[in-house]
Amino acid sequence: MIDLHTHSLLSDGVLIPAELIRRAKVKGCRAIGITDHVDQSNFDYVIPRIIAACSHYSDSHGIIAIPGVEITHVPPQNIFSLVKEARILGAKLVVVHGETLVEPVVPGTNLAALQADIDILAHPGLISEEEVTLARDKSIYLEISARKGHSLTNGHVAGLSRKLGARLVINTDAHEPSDLIDREMARKIASGAGMVEEEIKAAFENSNRIVDRCAI
Repeated sequence: MIDLHTHSLLSDGVLIPAELIRRAKVKGCRAIGITDHVDQSNFDYVIPRIIAACSHYSDSHGIIAIPGVEITHVPPQNIFSLVKEARILGAKLVVVHGETLVEPVVPGTNLAALQADIDILAHPGLISEEEVTLARDKSIYLEISARKGHSLTNGHVAGLSRKLGARLVINTDAHEPSDLIDREMARKIASGAGMVEEEIKAAFENSNRIVDRCAI
């Protein structure tokens, strides 16, 4: 299992990074992305601390820990510049909080995110064909989410991605220990979204590709 979307108490999670990394390892994760919520007010505080945690605990816990961010509820016109600033500060993994059905995300967020230098568009809700095509063309990954509420549109995301050839990843968006899952549960969530075995294997391999890219 590779989980590229998790949160520590540096945003709204409940675990310090060291425990989050350790619990992911025990759950069977080979790699974890710590992607705490950021906007213009806190990105310069959060990113260095995630980098420090990943540097300190990857080797000792025997898991690849990738420092990242989830740009969250930022006005669409500000996403491009914030992504650039996050990269400069050292975020290896940039996720944007997509237009989930269960939060009042500003319309246009999905499109603005896909026009920026991001890795994953998280829980993109009722994403349009135009946006899925852009994700495909820019090799940006769309998320199949294990999180309650965000997962309501997994089937829509999976179906359009199959139709248009976009790439998927399976993540937890974990905020507490009970949110972490093993590979078998990830497989079941993907299957519940209508993904067939070949597509599930491809999603797992896509996560491997992201980890390899972040390690460069």
